Amino acid sequence: MLAVEDWAEIRRLHRAEGVPIKVIARSMGISKNTVRRALRAGGPPRYERVGRGSLVDAVEPRIRELLQVTPTMPATVVAERIGWEHSIRILRDRVSELRPVYLPPDPASRTVYEPGELAQFDFWFPAIELPVGYGQARTATRLPVMTTVTGYSRWSGGLLIPSREAEDLYAGWWQLVSTQLQGVPKMLVWDGEGAVGRWRARQPELTGDCQAFRGVLGTKVYICKPADPEAKGMLERLHDYLEKSFLPGRTFASPEDFNTQLAGFFVRANARRMRVLGCSPSDRVAADRAAMMPLPPVPPQVGWRKSMRLPRDYYVRVDSNDYSVHPAVIGRRIEIHADLDRVWATCAGEVVADHARVWAQHQTITEFDHAVAAKLLRRGRSDVLRSVAGAAMKDDAEVEVRSLGFYDKALGLVDGELS
Repeated sequence: MLAVEDWAEIRRLHRAEGVPIKVIARSMGISKNTVRRALRAGGPPRYERVGRGSLVDAVEPRIRELLQVTPTMPATVVAERIGWEHSIRILRDRVSELRPVYLPPDPASRTVYEPGELAQFDFWFPAIELPVGYGQARTATRLPVMTTVTGYSRWSGGLLIPSREAEDLYAGWWQLVSTQLQGVPKMLVWDGEGAVGRWRARQPELTGDCQAFRGVLGTKVYICKPADPEAKGMLERLHDYLEKSFLPGRTFASPEDFNTQLAGFFVRANARRMRVLGCSPSDRVAADRAAMMPLPPVPPQVGWRKSMRLPRDYYVRVDSNDYSVHPAVIGRRIEIHADLDRVWATCAGEVVADHARVWAQHQTITEFDHAVAAKLLRRGRSDVLRSVAGAAMKDDAEVEVRSLGFYDKALGLVDGELS
């Protein structure tokens, strides 16, 4: 058989140098017919082994009969039906080649998202122990990190929030939408979170808080079916990435430190190239945000809100902690507000308390000015009470004291004139 290098040289001599076939045959020591075949060939010569057949050839008609009746029949069952006594590997290869002839194609569906179409949300619980002040620390079950991924750009973000209560959930949700996504996708996808909604009677049911929240945003909220992790596969991959790339080797001093490090990590993560996109999420997020709906002109009411009259004990409770309020408004109605970072109270539109929110539990937080004001008010109250008591004693000294007989005569119990 003519070698590839000889074939290439023959074609070069004849085409480029114009050497006659006879001269090429004499110089290379081959026949003129070999030279002619090399010039007529459309490609380089290659060795082709003549097939000797296979043991499966004899039973192929029987295999076809079985697959025609049951296209999904496993190769092991086929071997049993035809009494196959040889290697199962060669039979399995032949069954794999013949099966598509009888089994209709079943192409996999490919999910494609349009810009601004969708964003997935869920909670991730990092396996760490985080100090929260006052000698307390929280473990993974009480460290909910709300995460999000957009469908089109695969842009991701996250935020550690104090709890999964509805007040904190919607405050964190709004912060992710307003400050990180910077727009409202047409659909927000959640797993079965109790404060958002769940499946009941084979259909999704949103909570009243969720209906109010999505109504302000003007978007749709989709609740995933139970036991359907593929519906939010992008978030599942993100959580795995966070556990393997964000947590190892890091320490956190406080919730604020955790969120700061997490934000810096997402900046780098969104700049990395993703094979599924062929670019980085940062390269596509501008188009994603441009297609999103704008943020509502009036933000939704989120966080802790309640109204009450301030009791003599001038403290209000928010999430198991007591915060002081200026005692000058005792007995008056106040409005209490709390978000992820602050707790404050207003009275007639004026701020009467403003505290940093404490993540530790069962604590009493007192502002120094409030304690001083309460002490002065108690001292002034004592002075007022002492002056009133002294005036009462002076008035009693000037009142005439009558005998009991006078009252007997007045009531007709005895005869006689009243004096």
